[in-house]
Amino acid sequence: MSPVTSRAVELGERTLARAAFTYLAEPADPALGALLGICEPEEILAAIKADMLPGTGPGCGDRPASRAALELALARWRMRLPTLPGDADLAAACRDGIRLVCPGDPEWPSELDQLGPARPYALWLRGSADLRLRCRRSVSMVGSRATTGYGGHVAGEIAADLSERGWAVLSGGAYGVDAAAHRGALATKGITIAVLACGVDFPYPAGHAELFAAIAADGLVVSEWPPGQHPARMRFLIRNRVIAALTCGTVIVEAGERSGALNTARHAAELGKPLMAVPGPVTSAQSAGCHRIIREWGACCVTCAADIIEMLSPVGTADALPSAGGPDPHPDLRPHEDLRDDLDPDSVRVLDALPARGGAGTSTIAVDAGIEIDTVLRCLGVLAGYGFIERGDGGWRLRRST
Repeated sequence: MSPVTSRAVELGERTLARAAFTYLAEPADPALGALLGICEPEEILAAIKADMLPGTGPGCGDRPASRAALELALARWRMRLPTLPGDADLAAACRDGIRLVCPGDPEWPSELDQLGPARPYALWLRGSADLRLRCRRSVSMVGSRATTGYGGHVAGEIAADLSERGWAVLSGGAYGVDAAAHRGALATKGITIAVLACGVDFPYPAGHAELFAAIAADGLVVSEWPPGQHPARMRFLIRNRVIAALTCGTVIVEAGERSGALNTARHAAELGKPLMAVPGPVTSAQSAGCHRIIREWGACCVTCAADIIEMLSPVGTADALPSAGGPDPHPDLRPHEDLRDDLDPDSVRVLDALPARGGAGTSTIAVDAGIEIDTVLRCLGVLAGYGFIERGDGGWRLRRST
Protein backbone atom coordinates (compact mmCIF):
# COMPACT_ATOMS: atom_id res chain seq x y z
CA MET A 1 0.00 0.00 0.00
CA SER A 2 1.23 3.47 -0.79
CA PRO A 3 2.43 5.51 2.22
CA VAL A 4 0.26 8.43 1.10
CA THR A 5 -3.33 8.80 0.02
CA SER A 6 -4.49 10.22 -3.29
CA ARG A 7 -5.55 13.53 -1.81
CA ALA A 8 -3.03 16.32 -1.49
CA VAL A 9 -1.10 16.52 1.76
CA GLU A 10 -0.28 19.67 3.64
CA LEU A 11 3.36 20.69 3.58
CA GLY A 12 5.16 22.87 6.08
CA GLU A 13 6.90 26.10 5.12
CA ARG A 14 10.36 24.57 5.14
CA THR A 15 9.23 21.59 3.05
CA LEU A 16 7.50 23.90 0.57
CA ALA A 17 10.73 25.86 0.20
CA ARG A 18 12.75 22.72 -0.51
CA ALA A 19 10.10 21.57 -2.98
CA ALA A 20 10.41 24.96 -4.70
CA PHE A 21 14.18 24.54 -5.02
CA THR A 22 13.64 21.36 -7.07
CA TYR A 23 11.89 23.60 -9.64
CA LEU A 24 14.14 26.66 -9.45
CA ALA A 25 17.64 25.17 -9.34
CA GLU A 26 19.38 22.22 -10.89
CA PRO A 27 20.58 19.64 -8.35
CA ALA A 28 24.03 20.15 -6.85
CA ASP A 29 24.00 23.89 -7.61
CA PRO A 30 27.09 24.99 -5.60
CA ALA A 31 25.64 28.38 -4.67
CA LEU A 32 22.38 26.98 -3.34
CA GLY A 33 24.15 24.13 -1.58
CA ALA A 34 26.42 26.56 0.21
CA LEU A 35 23.52 28.83 1.17
CA LEU A 36 21.61 25.93 2.66
CA GLY A 37 24.57 25.42 4.98
CA ILE A 38 24.05 28.82 6.64
CA CYS A 39 20.42 29.84 6.00
CA GLU A 40 17.01 28.32 6.46
CA PRO A 41 15.35 27.16 3.22
CA GLU A 42 12.36 29.45 3.66
CA GLU A 43 14.66 32.47 4.10
CA ILE A 44 16.48 31.67 0.86
CA LEU A 45 13.22 31.24 -1.06
CA ALA A 46 11.87 34.54 0.29
CA ALA A 47 15.05 36.31 -0.82
CA ILE A 48 14.82 34.81 -4.32
CA LYS A 49 11.21 35.94 -4.68
CA ALA A 50 12.11 39.42 -3.42
CA ASP A 51 15.06 39.67 -5.84
CA MET A 52 17.49 40.01 -2.95
CA LEU A 53 20.83 38.31 -2.52
CA PRO A 54 20.30 35.26 -0.30
CA GLY A 55 22.65 34.90 2.62
CA THR A 56 22.45 38.54 3.68
CA GLY A 57 19.50 38.47 6.07
CA PRO A 58 19.28 37.93 9.86
CA GLY A 59 20.44 34.52 10.97
CA CYS A 60 22.79 34.04 8.02
CA GLY A 61 26.51 34.04 8.50
CA ASP A 62 29.11 35.22 6.03
CA ARG A 63 28.04 34.80 2.44
CA PRO A 64 29.39 31.50 1.09
CA ALA A 65 30.28 32.92 -2.30
CA SER A 66 31.32 36.19 -3.88
CA ARG A 67 28.65 38.78 -4.61
CA ALA A 68 29.13 38.28 -8.35
CA ALA A 69 28.63 34.50 -8.06
CA LEU A 70 25.49 34.96 -5.97
CA GLU A 71 24.08 37.50 -8.42
CA LEU A 72 24.56 35.04 -11.27
CA ALA A 73 22.92 32.27 -9.27
CA LEU A 74 20.03 34.53 -8.28
CA ALA A 75 19.46 35.40 -11.92
CA ARG A 76 19.34 31.69 -12.81
CA TRP A 77 16.82 30.91 -10.13
CA ARG A 78 14.61 33.90 -10.85
CA MET A 79 14.39 32.93 -14.52
CA ARG A 80 12.38 29.90 -13.43
CA LEU A 81 10.08 31.73 -10.99
CA PRO A 82 7.23 31.99 -13.53
CA THR A 83 7.17 28.19 -13.76
CA LEU A 84 7.10 27.67 -9.97
CA PRO A 85 3.74 26.25 -8.86
CA GLY A 86 1.91 27.93 -6.00
CA ASP A 87 2.00 26.41 -2.52
CA ALA A 88 -1.31 24.60 -3.04
CA ASP A 89 -0.10 23.11 -6.32
CA LEU A 90 3.18 22.03 -4.73
CA ALA A 91 1.23 20.21 -2.04
CA ALA A 92 -1.10 18.74 -4.65
CA ALA A 93 1.88 17.17 -6.41
CA CYS A 94 1.99 14.71 -3.51
CA ARG A 95 -0.76 12.46 -4.83
CA ASP A 96 -1.18 9.16 -6.64
CA GLY A 97 1.60 7.58 -4.60
CA ILE A 98 4.02 10.49 -5.00
CA ARG A 99 5.57 12.08 -1.92
CA LEU A 100 8.39 14.47 -1.04
CA VAL A 101 11.14 13.57 1.40
CA CYS A 102 13.47 16.25 2.81
CA PRO A 103 16.60 16.25 5.00
CA GLY A 104 15.51 15.72 8.58
CA ASP A 105 12.46 13.63 7.69
CA PRO A 106 12.25 10.09 9.15
CA GLU A 107 12.54 8.60 5.66
CA TRP A 108 15.55 10.69 4.61
CA PRO A 109 18.60 8.44 3.98
CA SER A 110 21.55 9.70 6.02
CA GLU A 111 23.85 8.29 3.32
CA LEU A 112 23.06 11.34 1.18
CA ASP A 113 24.59 13.64 3.78
CA GLN A 114 28.01 12.44 2.60
CA LEU A 115 27.50 14.60 -0.48
CA GLY A 116 27.90 17.80 1.56
CA PRO A 117 26.81 20.92 -0.35
CA ALA A 118 25.87 18.66 -3.28
CA ARG A 119 23.27 16.86 -1.17
CA PRO A 120 19.80 16.86 -2.80
CA TYR A 121 17.50 19.66 -1.70
CA ALA A 122 14.71 17.06 -1.47
CA LEU A 123 13.69 13.83 -3.19
CA TRP A 124 10.45 13.04 -4.97
CA LEU A 125 9.41 9.42 -4.45
CA ARG A 126 6.81 7.17 -6.03
CA GLY A 127 6.24 3.79 -4.47
CA SER A 128 5.48 1.92 -1.29
CA ALA A 129 8.88 1.14 0.23
CA ASP A 130 10.67 3.21 2.86
CA LEU A 131 13.77 4.73 1.25
CA ARG A 132 15.87 5.11 4.39
CA LEU A 133 15.27 1.57 5.59
CA ARG A 134 15.85 -0.02 2.20
CA CYS A 135 19.09 1.87 1.58
CA ARG A 136 20.64 0.39 4.69
CA ARG A 137 20.95 -2.95 2.90
CA SER A 138 21.26 -2.09 -0.77
CA VAL A 139 23.55 -2.38 -3.78
CA SER A 140 23.84 -0.10 -6.83
CA MET A 141 24.15 -2.05 -10.06
CA VAL A 142 24.83 -0.12 -13.27
CA GLY A 143 26.40 -0.64 -16.65
CA SER A 144 26.15 -0.19 -20.37
CA ARG A 145 22.89 0.64 -22.12
CA ALA A 146 24.05 -1.32 -25.17
CA THR A 147 24.69 -4.41 -23.12
CA THR A 148 25.61 -7.77 -24.60
CA GLY A 149 23.70 -10.97 -23.91
CA TYR A 150 26.43 -11.83 -21.40
CA GLY A 151 26.05 -8.55 -19.51
CA GLY A 152 22.26 -8.71 -19.37
CA HIS A 153 22.31 -12.30 -18.16
CA VAL A 154 24.90 -11.67 -15.45
CA ALA A 155 23.16 -8.50 -14.21
CA GLY A 156 19.80 -10.26 -13.95
CA GLU A 157 21.19 -13.32 -12.21
CA ILE A 158 23.20 -11.37 -9.66
CA ALA A 159 20.31 -8.99 -8.94
CA ALA A 160 17.93 -11.91 -8.43
CA ASP A 161 20.35 -13.62 -6.05
CA LEU A 162 20.91 -10.40 -4.08
CA SER A 163 17.18 -9.87 -3.84
CA GLU A 164 16.58 -13.40 -2.57
CA ARG A 165 19.02 -12.64 0.24
CA GLY A 166 17.14 -9.52 1.28
CA TRP A 167 19.23 -6.86 -0.47
CA ALA A 168 17.56 -4.02 -2.37
CA VAL A 169 18.92 -3.48 -5.88
CA LEU A 170 19.22 0.13 -7.04
CA SER A 171 19.84 1.29 -10.60
CA GLY A 172 19.00 4.04 -13.08
CA GLY A 173 16.10 2.58 -15.04
CA ALA A 174 17.89 2.74 -18.40
CA TYR A 175 18.01 0.12 -21.13
CA GLY A 176 20.66 -2.57 -20.85
CA VAL A 177 22.26 -3.47 -17.52
CA ASP A 178 19.96 -1.17 -15.50
CA ALA A 179 16.80 -2.82 -16.79
CA ALA A 180 18.27 -6.31 -16.36
CA ALA A 181 19.11 -5.53 -12.72
CA HIS A 182 15.62 -4.18 -11.98
CA ARG A 183 13.94 -7.13 -13.67
CA GLY A 184 16.16 -9.63 -11.90
CA ALA A 185 15.08 -8.25 -8.52
CA LEU A 186 11.43 -8.14 -9.56
CA ALA A 187 11.57 -11.76 -10.75
CA THR A 188 12.21 -12.87 -7.17
CA LYS A 189 9.60 -10.44 -5.76
CA GLY A 190 12.37 -8.38 -4.21
CA ILE A 191 12.75 -4.65 -3.70
CA THR A 192 14.34 -2.56 -6.42
CA ILE A 193 14.78 1.22 -6.64
CA ALA A 194 15.11 3.30 -9.81
CA VAL A 195 16.78 6.71 -9.58
CA LEU A 196 15.68 8.81 -12.56
CA ALA A 197 16.97 11.96 -14.27
CA CYS A 198 13.40 13.22 -14.78
CA GLY A 199 10.14 13.40 -12.85
CA VAL A 200 8.96 10.21 -11.17
CA ASP A 201 5.76 10.42 -13.22
CA PHE A 202 7.61 10.76 -16.54
CA PRO A 203 8.64 7.33 -17.86
CA TYR A 204 12.01 7.63 -19.57
CA PRO A 205 12.77 5.67 -21.56
CA ALA A 206 9.12 5.43 -22.62
CA GLY A 207 9.52 1.73 -23.27
CA HIS A 208 10.01 1.22 -19.53
CA ALA A 209 6.65 2.63 -18.41
CA GLU A 210 5.46 -0.82 -17.30
CA LEU A 211 8.80 -1.54 -15.65
CA PHE A 212 8.63 1.65 -13.58
CA ALA A 213 5.07 0.81 -12.55
CA ALA A 214 6.22 -2.63 -11.40
CA ILE A 215 9.14 -1.10 -9.49
CA ALA A 216 6.85 1.39 -7.73
CA ALA A 217 4.39 -1.34 -6.73
CA ASP A 218 6.72 -2.70 -4.03
CA GLY A 219 9.87 -0.60 -4.36
CA LEU A 220 10.55 3.02 -5.29
CA VAL A 221 11.06 5.38 -8.19
CA VAL A 222 13.20 8.32 -7.01
CA SER A 223 14.17 11.69 -8.50
CA GLU A 224 15.61 15.05 -7.55
CA TRP A 225 13.46 16.65 -10.26
CA PRO A 226 9.78 17.41 -9.65
CA PRO A 227 6.89 15.61 -11.34
CA GLY A 228 6.50 16.41 -15.01
CA GLN A 229 10.16 17.22 -15.64
CA HIS A 230 11.75 15.78 -18.78
CA PRO A 231 15.30 14.37 -18.81
CA ALA A 232 18.30 16.22 -20.21
CA ARG A 233 21.77 14.95 -21.07
CA MET A 234 23.59 16.54 -18.11
CA ARG A 235 20.92 15.40 -15.67
CA PHE A 236 22.00 11.80 -16.05
CA LEU A 237 25.52 12.65 -14.90
CA ILE A 238 24.21 14.78 -12.01
CA ARG A 239 21.90 11.92 -11.00
CA ASN A 240 24.74 9.41 -10.78
CA ARG A 241 26.14 10.84 -7.55
CA VAL A 242 22.85 9.92 -5.84
CA ILE A 243 22.99 6.36 -7.17
CA ALA A 244 26.48 6.01 -5.72
CA ALA A 245 25.69 7.68 -2.39
CA LEU A 246 22.45 5.89 -1.51
CA THR A 247 23.74 2.34 -1.29
CA CYS A 248 26.31 0.28 0.58
CA GLY A 249 28.37 -0.24 -2.55
CA THR A 250 28.35 -0.07 -6.35
CA VAL A 251 28.77 -2.87 -8.89
CA ILE A 252 29.63 -2.19 -12.53
CA VAL A 253 28.44 -5.17 -14.54
CA GLU A 254 29.43 -4.20 -18.08
CA ALA A 255 30.84 -0.87 -19.29
CA GLY A 256 32.90 0.39 -22.20
CA GLU A 257 35.78 2.83 -21.85
CA ARG A 258 33.42 5.82 -22.27
CA SER A 259 30.37 4.41 -20.51
CA GLY A 260 28.36 6.69 -18.24
CA ALA A 261 28.52 3.91 -15.67
CA LEU A 262 32.14 4.89 -15.03
CA ASN A 263 30.85 8.27 -13.86
CA THR A 264 28.84 6.47 -11.18
CA ALA A 265 31.90 4.40 -10.34
CA ARG A 266 33.98 7.55 -9.91
CA HIS A 267 31.41 9.02 -7.51
CA ALA A 268 31.43 5.80 -5.48
CA ALA A 269 35.23 5.85 -5.29
CA GLU A 270 35.28 9.52 -4.26
CA LEU A 271 32.75 8.81 -1.50
CA GLY A 272 34.87 5.94 -0.22
CA LYS A 273 32.16 3.41 -1.04
CA PRO A 274 33.08 -0.17 -1.94
CA LEU A 275 33.48 -0.35 -5.72
CA MET A 276 33.12 -3.66 -7.53
CA ALA A 277 33.17 -4.79 -11.15
CA VAL A 278 32.23 -7.95 -12.99
CA PRO A 279 34.92 -9.12 -15.42
CA GLY A 280 34.02 -9.92 -19.02
CA PRO A 281 35.67 -11.46 -22.04
CA VAL A 282 39.03 -9.84 -22.75
CA THR A 283 37.94 -9.48 -26.37
CA SER A 284 34.79 -7.50 -25.49
CA ALA A 285 34.95 -3.71 -25.73
CA GLN A 286 31.85 -3.58 -23.51
CA SER A 287 33.88 -4.94 -20.60
CA ALA A 288 36.94 -2.71 -21.10
CA GLY A 289 35.67 -0.19 -18.54
CA CYS A 290 35.19 -2.90 -15.91
CA HIS A 291 38.70 -4.20 -16.46
CA ARG A 292 40.08 -0.68 -16.22
CA ILE A 293 38.53 0.15 -12.86
CA ILE A 294 39.71 -3.19 -11.50
CA ARG A 295 43.21 -2.53 -12.77
CA GLU A 296 43.56 1.21 -12.10
CA TRP A 297 40.94 2.18 -9.51
CA GLY A 298 41.27 -0.75 -7.15
CA ALA A 299 37.74 -2.05 -7.76
CA CYS A 300 37.10 -5.51 -6.36
CA CYS A 301 36.50 -8.26 -8.92
CA VAL A 302 33.15 -9.96 -8.24
CA THR A 303 31.37 -12.72 -10.15
CA CYS A 304 28.28 -13.51 -8.07
CA ALA A 305 26.01 -12.21 -5.34
CA ALA A 306 27.98 -14.03 -2.63
CA ASP A 307 31.11 -12.05 -3.58
CA ILE A 308 29.20 -8.77 -3.30
CA ILE A 309 27.60 -9.63 0.03
CA GLU A 310 30.96 -10.68 1.46
CA MET A 311 32.46 -7.39 0.30
CA LEU A 312 29.70 -5.33 1.94
CA SER A 313 29.18 -7.30 5.15
CA PRO A 314 31.18 -7.00 8.36
CA VAL A 315 33.57 -9.87 8.97
CA GLY A 316 31.67 -12.97 10.02
CA THR A 317 28.20 -11.67 9.08
CA ALA A 318 28.02 -12.37 5.34
CA ASP A 319 24.87 -14.21 4.29
CA ALA A 320 25.18 -17.96 4.01
CA LEU A 321 23.98 -19.38 0.73
CA PRO A 322 20.50 -20.91 1.23
CA SER A 323 20.02 -24.58 0.46
CA ALA A 324 16.93 -26.68 -0.05
CA GLY A 325 15.19 -27.02 3.30
CA GLY A 326 17.71 -24.59 4.78
CA PRO A 327 17.26 -21.29 6.59
CA ASP A 328 14.91 -18.55 5.45
CA PRO A 329 16.70 -16.59 2.65
CA HIS A 330 14.91 -13.43 3.84
CA PRO A 331 15.91 -13.22 7.51
CA ASP A 332 15.80 -9.42 7.48
CA LEU A 333 12.16 -9.50 6.35
CA ARG A 334 11.06 -11.47 9.39
CA PRO A 335 9.93 -9.66 12.54
CA HIS A 336 13.12 -9.91 14.58
CA GLU A 337 13.06 -7.78 17.67
CA ASP A 338 16.36 -6.06 16.83
CA LEU A 339 14.79 -4.53 13.70
CA ARG A 340 12.58 -2.36 15.90
CA ASP A 341 15.62 -0.15 16.41
CA ASP A 342 15.44 0.79 12.71
CA LEU A 343 11.85 2.04 12.98
CA ASP A 344 10.89 5.66 13.45
CA PRO A 345 8.73 6.50 16.53
CA ASP A 346 5.47 6.68 14.58
CA SER A 347 6.02 3.24 13.05
CA VAL A 348 6.68 1.79 16.53
CA ARG A 349 3.40 3.29 17.79
CA VAL A 350 1.50 1.85 14.84
CA LEU A 351 3.09 -1.57 15.39
CA ASP A 352 2.14 -1.50 19.06
CA ALA A 353 -1.44 -0.58 18.13
CA LEU A 354 -2.02 -3.80 16.17
CA PRO A 355 -3.96 -6.45 18.09
CA ALA A 356 -2.11 -9.52 19.33
CA ARG A 357 -4.63 -11.72 17.53
CA GLY A 358 -6.70 -11.08 14.44
CA GLY A 359 -6.58 -8.00 12.25
CA ALA A 360 -7.59 -4.35 12.37
CA GLY A 361 -8.56 -1.77 9.79
CA THR A 362 -6.50 1.34 9.07
CA SER A 363 -8.95 3.68 10.84
CA THR A 364 -8.99 1.52 13.97
CA ILE A 365 -5.20 1.43 14.05
CA ALA A 366 -5.05 5.22 13.65
CA VAL A 367 -7.38 5.72 16.62
CA ASP A 368 -5.53 3.26 18.85
CA ALA A 369 -2.13 4.72 17.90
CA GLY A 370 -3.31 8.33 18.17
CA ILE A 371 -1.77 9.21 14.81
CA GLU A 372 -3.33 10.84 11.74
CA ILE A 373 -4.42 8.51 8.97
CA ASP A 374 -1.82 9.67 6.39
CA THR A 375 1.03 8.90 8.77
CA VAL A 376 -0.50 5.54 9.63
CA LEU A 377 -0.63 4.64 5.94
CA ARG A 378 3.06 5.46 5.55
CA CYS A 379 3.96 3.46 8.65
CA LEU A 380 1.96 0.44 7.52
CA GLY A 381 3.96 0.44 4.31
CA VAL A 382 7.21 0.53 6.31
CA LEU A 383 6.12 -2.26 8.66
CA ALA A 384 4.90 -4.46 5.80
CA GLY A 385 8.14 -3.93 3.91
CA TYR A 386 10.15 -5.03 6.95
CA GLY A 387 7.98 -8.07 7.49
CA PHE A 388 6.39 -7.10 10.81
CA ILE A 389 2.83 -7.12 9.46
CA GLU A 390 0.76 -8.42 6.57
CA ARG A 391 -2.63 -7.71 5.03
CA GLY A 392 -5.34 -10.31 5.66
CA ASP A 393 -9.10 -10.64 5.25
CA GLY A 394 -9.64 -8.97 8.62
CA GLY A 395 -7.29 -6.07 7.92
CA TRP A 396 -3.69 -5.58 9.00
CA ARG A 397 -2.30 -8.22 11.34
CA LEU A 398 1.02 -9.17 12.89
CA ARG A 399 3.07 -11.52 10.75
CA ARG A 400 4.03 -14.72 12.47
CA SER A 401 7.49 -16.23 12.09
CA THR A 402 7.48 -19.64 10.48
